[in-house]
Amino acid sequence: MIEAVVTDGAPAPVGPYNQAVKAGGLLFCSGQIALDPAAGALVGDGDVEAETRQVLANLVAVLQAAGSSPQQVVRTTVFLTDLADFGRVNALYAEVFDGPVAPARACVQVAALPKGARVEIDCVALLG
Repeated sequence: MIEAVVTDGAPAPVGPYNQAVKAGGLLFCSGQIALDPAAGALVGDGDVEAETRQVLANLVAVLQAAGSSPQQVVRTTVFLTDLADFGRVNALYAEVFDGPVAPARACVQVAALPKGARVEIDCVALLG
């Protein structure tokens, strides 16, 4: 059985997808960019740290709405438009994913992200 996860604590999807999908005891979270959930506007004015904080807040809101948490995340993908931002993003990432076992992760530089964002993060987490 597949179930969509929807929360007002994270931005509404900007396309034909869900914030997350529950399937087989796992939670598949769509990539989050730094959109303010209420306004739907990109935050940070180009500041990658401000964007990263909002991305992580959005992702945590989706995890919590599904009954999961950052400590139950098993895999993430971090997308950056500039790998020179890696250190600053990584420091904030480590504050959220600070459990005894850090998630497996990939980090890639991309040419562009939706809405001109500088960072996007998705994840897979356990449920229950």
